[in-house]
Amino acid sequence: MLAWTFRGVSFREVWEEFRAAHPLPLIAAVLLTTSTFVLRLFRWRLLLYTDAHRAVAYPPLWHAIAVGFMANNLLPLRAGEVIRAFSVTRLAPVRMTAALSSLVVERLLDGFIIVGLLLFAILRAGIPGDATIAGVRVAHVASRAGLLCGALLGVAFLMLAFPAFSERMVRRLVAAPRLADRIVKAIEGVRHGMGALTSPGRIAASVFWSLAVWVVNGLSFYVAFLAFEIPVGVPGALLLQSLLVLGIAVPSSPGFFGVFEAVIKAVLAIFGVASGPAVSYALTYHITTFIPITLLGLWSLSRTPIELRAVREAGA
Repeated sequence: MLAWTFRGVSFREVWEEFRAAHPLPLIAAVLLTTSTFVLRLFRWRLLLYTDAHRAVAYPPLWHAIAVGFMANNLLPLRAGEVIRAFSVTRLAPVRMTAALSSLVVERLLDGFIIVGLLLFAILRAGIPGDATIAGVRVAHVASRAGLLCGALLGVAFLMLAFPAFSERMVRRLVAAPRLADRIVKAIEGVRHGMGALTSPGRIAASVFWSLAVWVVNGLSFYVAFLAFEIPVGVPGALLLQSLLVLGIAVPSSPGFFGVFEAVIKAVLAIFGVASGPAVSYALTYHITTFIPITLLGLWSLSRTPIELRAVREAGA
């Protein structure tokens, strides 16, 4: 993907664009991106409880978040998601099933917010209705993503409201007993995670923090535009973010290198941004935002009883 991204792009031009970038907006963009991990801390605390059904303390949650996202940057196939769940079980009295199910609920919330911001951005970014990326219409991506998130929401609420019925349907539709057992276990995990949302206030707070995460992160893309003098507004930054999240949703390379840059180059082409500035922007934003959480994760790893060998085993 990196090779495809650099196809027809001058390395000299990419370097010159980087040298001409304004440092202050770029530093501000990095700070905004890094701050979203703190926002995730507040949201996760709403979704995860100890075995005694008490809220988990902030330090274990932070260290687990930092280690997990550090692992996502350094290991392939989104191994950091499992490592984050594993890490919090080593730092707090939390079961692995509870930790994993809370992350499933996080991903559901993220999906709804991202699709909502994508629909908003399509209406406000001023792009042509027939705009395409790799031959696929952007509006088509938004509608399909919306339908998928709606279906997932419906399935999640059915599982929460009718657990016995959900189990019977799985065992009736899935002939292989072992596979059926795994699906039932996964459903129970989702139910456990969604069970944390026991009140309208907790649901509203979870949605608020989810929205805060992605609005702040979207603003970081816009502020980075200012560093490179790319004439794209906030709706365009939100469009870029939404399509980027959908693009890297499939487990891929460590840190999503290659996919990350390819999506940004393709999206900015919609706004008439040339390949040189687009690739320079993508690489600079990616590397500069990659470094802080990776260093914070390594620091958390050194300050906690989590062993590197155990982290590798969890990722495997």
